[in-house]
Amino acid sequence: PKGSIAAGETLATTGGSGKTFQCMICHGANYKGVGNVPGLAGRGAIYIFRQLYDIQHGTSKGDAVALMRPVVAKLTQDDMIALAAFMSSRDP
Repeated sequence: PKGSIAAGETLATTGGSGKTFQCMICHGANYKGVGNVPGLAGRGAIYIFRQLYDIQHGTSKGDAVALMRPVVAKLTQDDMIALAAFMSSRDP
């Protein structure tokens, strides 16, 4: 939807006033990943949305997923769409 990339950038870079955390803290300054933390830049929007949704709803499991649960806990579906739009718009 119109405005999603800008809204996603705000969430990713500021945390949305406590709604989530800055993505670069774990995923790196360019969202290309750090160590075993996966890159997000340039990934498909549907893939990113699905990962966020599955983590929030407990469908995904694992140690890394447990670290993401507090990150996605307060996100709405519109927030997840915005984050997915922003990340998919970045250069991989």
